[in-house]
Amino acid sequence: MKRSIVLLLALAIAPAALAQLYKYVDKDGKTVYSDQPPTNVEAKQINVPSSRPASAPASSSGPKSALERDKEMEKSRKEVAEKQKKSGEAAEKAAQAEQRCATLRSNYQIYAEGGRIQKLNAQGERVLLSDDEIEAERARSRREMDEACKS
Repeated sequence: MKRSIVLLLALAIAPAALAQLYKYVDKDGKTVYSDQPPTNVEAKQINVPSSRPASAPASSSGPKSALERDKEMEKSRKEVAEKQKKSGEAAEKAAQAEQRCATLRSNYQIYAEGGRIQKLNAQGERVLLSDDEIEAERARSRREMDEACKS
């Protein structure tokens, strides 16, 4: 009984082992794989290994299954989403840097113009800055502005 099943199985697989596959490019420029040779088109004969089961995925030279195409499309979608996210983050950082630069320029302009500048002391009272304090703040704000506005 077992021998007859093995014999029938071997006979069923034999025609598949002898099958030929042809690869060619049609008039629309698409690559086509077929078991019949095309007419009026140059085709390349491809040998299919007989050890590969019919349910195994196609090799890299053959057409891709729908599952493989879906996986590739999902991968490319994720890559595009990552690129968009990175470019969005970069744009946000650039906007923040520009805002910081503008704020520091404004602060520097206040100290550069001079005049009466006041600050709050520890008790919360307003105190006027001396000329030395104004000069120190102007130098500090200039350094911060130069560092933030390099570009």
